[in-house]
Amino acid sequence: MTTSFSRHSPLTTRHFFPVNVLLFTLMTCVGCGYHMAGRSDALPKSIHVIAVPAIENKTSVYRIEQRLTSATVHEFLVRTPYRVVSDPENSDAVLRGKVLSLEAVPLTFDTATGRATNMLVTVKCEVTFEERGTGKVLYHTDNFLFRNQYEIPTVLVPGTTTVNPNSVAGFFQEQDPALDRLAQDFAARLVAAVTENY
Repeated sequence: MTTSFSRHSPLTTRHFFPVNVLLFTLMTCVGCGYHMAGRSDALPKSIHVIAVPAIENKTSVYRIEQRLTSATVHEFLVRTPYRVVSDPENSDAVLRGKVLSLEAVPLTFDTATGRATNMLVTVKCEVTFEERGTGKVLYHTDNFLFRNQYEIPTVLVPGTTTVNPNSVAGFFQEQDPALDRLAQDFAARLVAAVTENY
């Protein structure tokens, strides 16, 4: 979240100081959609430990499931009070996911250099969050959609305005920092959906 502040005259600043303090406090508490202090406790009180087994990968994108699983575990640890394990047998609830599809569509690019394109990335998943002791499904969807735009380097097919498919595939290379951003953004959306939509 980006916040900009404009410069005020001393009189205006004094006049609006209480309002500015209140707005700043609210922005700090609300953040970018997270609960105060980054903690969510909307789930049943019986849940203390959540298992996040490896997300299944039904796409051809190599090792995307590892990035998404790791980011989801991190998001649970940072944004919720729950302990996270990988083994469902040692948990109170289990989050299972399958990546069904992953697409990147070019939106804009610099035709002069063939670099710095904006890609619209869409991830479609099946997600189930279940209380292990009772078998109660706390959250389920066959169509969890995550969409976001990312700027990545790309190359055009020589003599055309078509993006080279190899450069699109490069977005999903293991070392691409854009993939880390994608995984973090995806995990934030997923954990919010699971904990807040209960």
